[in-house]
Amino acid sequence: MEINTMNELEKQALKTSYGEFARIGVALLFLAAVLIYSFSTSGNVENSLFLAVAAVFGAYMAMNIGANDVANNVGPAVGAKALTMGGAILIAVIFEAAGAFIAGGEVVSTIKKGIIDIDAFGADTDSFLWAMMAALLAAALWLNLATMAKAPVSTTHSIVGGVMGGGIAAAGFNIVNWGTMGKIASSWVISPVIGGIIAAAFLFSIKKTIVYQDDKMKASSKWVPIYVALMAWAFTTYLVLKGLKKIWPQLQEGFNNIMFFSVEVSKKPTFTTALLLGAIMAIIVYFWMRSRVKARVSSLKNNRKSVNKLFTIPLIFAAALLSFAHGANDVANAIGPLAAIYDAVMTGDISAKAGIPIWIMAVGAIGIAIGLALYGPRLIKTVGSEITELDQMRAFSVAMAAAITVIIASQLGLPVSSTHIAIGGIFGVGFLREWLEVTNSIEKEIKQDKKEIKSDKKTLIKLNAELKKLSKKSKKSEQDYQRITDIYRAIDKEEDVLKKAVRELKKDQKTLYVKRDAIKKIVTAWIITVPSAAVMAAGIFYMIKGIMS
Repeated sequence: MEINTMNELEKQALKTSYGEFARIGVALLFLAAVLIYSFSTSGNVENSLFLAVAAVFGAYMAMNIGANDVANNVGPAVGAKALTMGGAILIAVIFEAAGAFIAGGEVVSTIKKGIIDIDAFGADTDSFLWAMMAALLAAALWLNLATMAKAPVSTTHSIVGGVMGGGIAAAGFNIVNWGTMGKIASSWVISPVIGGIIAAAFLFSIKKTIVYQDDKMKASSKWVPIYVALMAWAFTTYLVLKGLKKIWPQLQEGFNNIMFFSVEVSKKPTFTTALLLGAIMAIIVYFWMRSRVKARVSSLKNNRKSVNKLFTIPLIFAAALLSFAHGANDVANAIGPLAAIYDAVMTGDISAKAGIPIWIMAVGAIGIAIGLALYGPRLIKTVGSEITELDQMRAFSVAMAAAITVIIASQLGLPVSSTHIAIGGIFGVGFLREWLEVTNSIEKEIKQDKKEIKSDKKTLIKLNAELKKLSKKSKKSEQDYQRITDIYRAIDKEEDVLKKAVRELKKDQKTLYVKRDAIKKIVTAWIITVPSAAVMAAGIFYMIKGIMS
């Protein structure tokens, strides 16, 4: 029996190692292809080898974005069982790549968020190149470490830390715009708090209007179309503002070519325009959903499970749209510094904005897709099921929070992180569940368990002290020996009671709907992301400088 068990364990270990080797092999093939293509197409330009290595770092960064950041878009849908892991990865790969290629833009800011002043480099192009190279590699390494630790962190904050560290190493602390860095630090609190409040508010609203009603199907017929229409408004507005802003002029020109009237072409959509388009889409979706829900409720049972089914399709659309917007925006985290390096190598100058060749855009888009496919499941599981249990309604509330928070923040000028919003939303629905259902009783039990453990430990200390005192007596009476025997028995009994109390405490802590250990790990990772990436970037900069000097 034991031999069979060992053989089975060995087979499982080999299977796991083969899978890991296969993933590493695919990743290395992609990096090698990027290196060869970059070097072979850059011609006889000075620093062409340097550019090729930078392209590899950009590809590595893109894969880590796919492995870590994309989980926030599809993780809730997987946790709610609206999508399988394979389906989620397929949708995310398609829409992330589509967002990067279609709406990723032709120009990106070379310095993410304007956190350092590029004028401080003067004509020292080499230091600028080394700083950007260090920023890319440091951000990618930090994301890799976070993914291994199953900690969803902000890729934007990772590259911000990398750029800051590389910039400080190259030109000193005065190069950093500390006001901007203060705003970024404030997003550590702003993003999860707003995301959590909005997600909890939506879930509470759904519970009050549908779940707590006696006739849930009748309530669903009335309210589900309204909630999905709100989702359509939020996501259309979000997509226009964040996902389509870089191709907005081309869309307007295409509209003018096919319509009888024309609109004035602008560089980017206004908030009013985005709201109007969102409202039009919401009206269309409302009437479509109303007829669809009415047709479905007649065949569904009057229970919570049936209500969840009505949110499944909208949740899948939400995951796809979030992935598209993420691909359009966050691909710049991988290719922004790479585009800066490419521009500096080709022109010999340092620019605040740089054009993006199609091959660099492809590095970002394909890299995100490969990273997601190879290593995304780790973080998708963490986001979807290891923080709190999600169903379709809860995941729908998290998706709504992600879209609405970005809209609000963009208009108020508040710095927010999509990662922090999504995780904050998950925390929000989890804490709401605790508050509504079992928090008070469980917390009382936990306090009682801790009180009992404290009392048991005190008793053990007293018994051991008495035993020690009696053991030291040179002359022991019969009563002393009897007491020593009784103490040993009491210690054994008390230790059993203590172990039982500890087990009960652990059991009650697990009953809490939001895993406290997950909160500690994730918040710690958020706080140290910028400084960790900065320190790593500074070290890499000095290493590159030493090699190149």
